[in-house]
Amino acid sequence: MGEQNEVMCSATPNHSVFRKCDVVNRGLSGYNSRWAKIVLPRLISSQNPAENNIAAVTVFFGANDASLEDKNPQQHVPLKEYSENLTEISRFLTSAGVPADKVIFITPPPIHEPAWEKECLLKGCPLNRHNSVAGQYAQACVQAAGQCGSDVLDLWTLMQKDGQDFTAYLSDGLHLSEKGNQFVAQHLWSLLESRVASLPFILPYWGDVETSSPESSLLWNS
Repeated sequence: MGEQNEVMCSATPNHSVFRKCDVVNRGLSGYNSRWAKIVLPRLISSQNPAENNIAAVTVFFGANDASLEDKNPQQHVPLKEYSENLTEISRFLTSAGVPADKVIFITPPPIHEPAWEKECLLKGCPLNRHNSVAGQYAQACVQAAGQCGSDVLDLWTLMQKDGQDFTAYLSDGLHLSEKGNQFVAQHLWSLLESRVASLPFILPYWGDVETSSPESSLLWNS
């Protein structure tokens, strides 16, 4: 189909990118930034520069990194290493042709400890995350984004702004609920809009397709 534009992210108002972008979701459940850094070259090749066909990339890690080391050592990543991993991810994306101004970091959301503790106990383990610790990782993410010259969506702060009740944004105290995903999409779009608004359509509106010769409309840019 010729040159495609890609928005690699987990939530965006799809109607806003119809016929402009492919939204690629690389959801890596349970992964931390250490593992993400290792697999990233499999997702974007530095041998095939992507600058011209990627509109934006979101980097959303930290909730697993912030696990308590003594309670969940498998997923835990020390705060300093987490920050360094985000910087290395940004550096790799730059080498692959995705400049820093096309990257959007997303901080971990807050944790509702009572609800998450119930989930942990059902699995036979003690509470393995604290909201205050997630906040430290969120702050590190904000700082890393600033150092890299990228935008950041600070979910941890936004979801708790002015002392609001954030529990409805979480399905189990940790993972986003439907309302939480809508919250992310709303705030993420404010950062994505400027990156995709001026992109050309790669396919025409259905009403503009020439019915007698659809190929002339649909394959003109192939």
